[in-house]
Order: sequence, then structure tokens, then C-alpha cells
Amino acid sequence: MSATNWSRHRRNMVKLLKDMGIQGNLILSSMGIVERHLFVPEFYRFQHNWDPYVNYPLPIGYGQTISQPYVAAYMLEKLKLIAGDKVLEIGSGSGYLAAVLYEMGVEVYAIEIVPELYCMAGKVLSHKIHQRLGDGYAGWPEYAPFDAIVVSCAPESIPDTLVSQLKDRGRMILPVGKENQRLTFLKKEGGQIISREDLPVRFVPMVHSKRS
Repeated sequence: MSATNWSRHRRNMVKLLKDMGIQGNLILSSMGIVERHLFVPEFYRFQHNWDPYVNYPLPIGYGQTISQPYVAAYMLEKLKLIAGDKVLEIGSGSGYLAAVLYEMGVEVYAIEIVPELYCMAGKVLSHKIHQRLGDGYAGWPEYAPFDAIVVSCAPESIPDTLVSQLKDRGRMILPVGKENQRLTFLKKEGGQIISREDLPVRFVPMVHSKRS
């Protein structure tokens, strides 16, 4: 499929996100620029004839998925990011959300636990995105605190280590739960944590490194 067609597919995706209620212009423009098809392995794009710009999650191998565009945009909108923010992403997979964050002008720190996906992302992402192969439960303390943390996999409860790596007034959004997951948004205010549950979702589970 030609680059022109992919551009049309991205425009259609952005229009759908607007129709579904996403209002953040920075998010929409960034998702209209990032080439999502590059973050879906060719096996799934061509042998299965799947369109990487439709609004559903897609497998990227190794039991992992790339989130549906609406959920990705919704999570970013809840974080209210501005250019220059320092953002940690846990479970970066093939790197799509990290690429969108970078396009938004934030400083991105992306952690992935699956070596093959970490390498896959490294071939596509800008070298200016900080990548780490490791256990997301540990966060990235050397670069903490962060303005925001977005978690793209589901722990059974909110990891205290990640909360501790938020700045005061920092925000985090993540899916929480095992069988019945819900997006959870939290904010750190003067050492206190304010949290609320949001949409029901389905993400791959967040796991510990076998070496930990």
C-alpha cells in the first residue's frame, strides 16, 4: 500500500477520534503524523490484511498488543500534557505511544520488558527517545521525578514505586485489575494521592522481569 493511502488512513483515524470526543489538538495532530503502520509487524499487516489505523488493538507478537487508537488518545488527553513535560511510559511495546508522545514535544522515557519488542521499537523510534529494557515495576529512578506516567499494561494494583517517581502535581494513568480492568487516573498533590477509576478496558498484564 502506498504512502499516500497510509496518509488517508491516518486522516480517517483522526476524524474518527474527533467524532468519538477526543478534543486535544496536540494529541490529534501528533497521531495524524506518526505512522502507526510502522509499529505493527508486517506479518500482521500483510498476511492478515489488517488495517493498522482502524480503532481496535492489534497483536505485535510475543503475546503483546498495540492499543486501539481511541484508548491511547483518551489516556493522553487525561494527562493534560504540555510540551517540555518529562513522561515515563511503562510497557512501550513496539513504540507507537512513545512516538506520539515525542511528536507532542515531551521528553520521553520508555521501558519495555520484552527484548524483541524493545529492539523492534529501537529500529523505528527517534534516538532522542530514552529507551530502557527492563522491569516496569521499578520505573526509572535515575530520571525521576516525572511530570506524568502512562502505563500501557495492567498491574493488579497501583505500583507504589511508580507513584513515588511522580513530581508533586504529577499525574499517572494506567489500567488496573486482572479480570475486570479499569483505567485509573491519579494525581499527587502535596504528598497526597487523589485517584479515580474511569473506563473499563482490556490490556495485557504487567509482569515482573524473570531476573528480578
